[in-house]
Amino acid sequence: MPELPTKPGGKMFTVLIRQPCGRAGLKTFSRTPAIIALVALFVSITALVTITVIQIRQKEVHHSVLKYGIVLDAGSSRTTFYVYQWPLEKKNNTGVVSETYKCGVKGPGISSYWKKPQDAPKAFEDCMRNVTWQIPAHLRDSTQIYLGATAGMRLLRLQNETAANKVMASIENYFNSQPFDFRSAQIISGQDEGVYGWITVNYLMGNFLEKNLWNMWVHPSGMETIGALDLGGASTQISFSMGENVNVSSSDIIQVTLYGYTYTLYTHSFQCYGRHEAEKKLQAMLLQNSSTKAEVINPCYPQDYTTSFTLEHIFDSPCTSDLRPTSYNPHDVIVFKGTGDPSQCRDQVVSLFDFKACDDREDCSFNGVSQPKVKGPFMAFSGFYYTAAALNLSDSFSLNSFNSSTWNFCLQNWQQLPLLLPKFEEKYARSYCFSALYIYQLLLNGYRFTQESWPQVHFKKEVKNSSIAWSLGYMLNQTNQIPVTSPLVRLPMHPHAFLGTLVFFVAVTLLCLVFLVYLCVSSKNRRHSPHAFDYAVDSE
Repeated sequence: MPELPTKPGGKMFTVLIRQPCGRAGLKTFSRTPAIIALVALFVSITALVTITVIQIRQKEVHHSVLKYGIVLDAGSSRTTFYVYQWPLEKKNNTGVVSETYKCGVKGPGISSYWKKPQDAPKAFEDCMRNVTWQIPAHLRDSTQIYLGATAGMRLLRLQNETAANKVMASIENYFNSQPFDFRSAQIISGQDEGVYGWITVNYLMGNFLEKNLWNMWVHPSGMETIGALDLGGASTQISFSMGENVNVSSSDIIQVTLYGYTYTLYTHSFQCYGRHEAEKKLQAMLLQNSSTKAEVINPCYPQDYTTSFTLEHIFDSPCTSDLRPTSYNPHDVIVFKGTGDPSQCRDQVVSLFDFKACDDREDCSFNGVSQPKVKGPFMAFSGFYYTAAALNLSDSFSLNSFNSSTWNFCLQNWQQLPLLLPKFEEKYARSYCFSALYIYQLLLNGYRFTQESWPQVHFKKEVKNSSIAWSLGYMLNQTNQIPVTSPLVRLPMHPHAFLGTLVFFVAVTLLCLVFLVYLCVSSKNRRHSPHAFDYAVDSE
């Protein structure tokens, strides 16, 4: 240590000065543990949060606890099997259902078996065999199966209730012998068919549920629903969410609760306005107005096309019974000759509707049926989709495109149609011109869509590999009735390992916090200690 000069008076003062490196060393020594403790605290908290979130959120449902269900859509022209599955862990009491398999039954709809009801379920055999293999053997006895018959059977019940009951009884006996939990075979109402179709559309479009960042199902915020348009063989349905204070018949308003939310819908089913029954009405009217009964001109059939039907084929339905000729013999044969005249066909199609009954009211569709004004997007499926596809149109398109495609198609002769259609079947090919002009009148002058709102109608067959059909909505509704059992889940970590890891990181977090508090207190005490200079005085 250097010595200072001696002051006068003979006394020597020795001043001891603390070196600067000592101060720097103390700061370095006190900062380093704090930084280490802060890093350890951050890492332990991050690990705690991450492990906990993964353990709670990322559950994997074990395959053995999947639930299966089967729905048969028994339509007027065909029957289709649909196989659905969902995990037993529900969202607000409703299953998250997905389509895994479908099988189309060969042959006509079940209503055509009214003369031989015992033959109705025989057509199911091939599909039943395929469906059985889709479901694990140990789950078959708990897999619920339902059959819903639609407008074809509704018409048969009106015409011959005894025959309809025999057909349904034959089907029930068949399914009671199958290795599944058969619940019901019933004729569903047109209103139910419309509501279930609406549920299907909105479910597939993600308007009820969506997955968040944690891969969990949640209800979308601010999501609008989509209207549903279904065109079957014997009936057609319109369903959409309606606003408040709308003046319509209470019978057309229904409330649906799914995933904890309630929706108020307008839905109406028009019996006899499906594509096949409407065409029968057209044939009956053409026959009624024809000057000759030997050969009846049909402007909706293609040029150079001729076919024949028995009177029974045309008039065997309640939709056409009031148009039967006075001298009716069901076995008489009528020949129809096509002329491919879209203008005349359009005029004939218009006569199928009673537009005057609405008296130009905006809240009315046709035949005097009240309907709120359509708004927002719609999904058109079943017969709507197949007709648009035949015109080489898909999804959304302008009304002008639809009209021009319809006109061009109707002008084609019969020999050209196999070249235009990707799949050629006579019974459908001959009727696409009629179907297109019928859809135009139904949507524009019936449901009151406009040239501006038409592009909001989307013509689709399926969404995300799932068919758009009322059966999915029916299955979703049924899952509200299926009891919930405790789901078996496979967690990312074994519970004991998770608990041990949790305790370890909690302990590290607490130790880091205690150490940081200690450092803070020590720092405060040092600020109250003597200054950096110490004086040592030596006196002689």
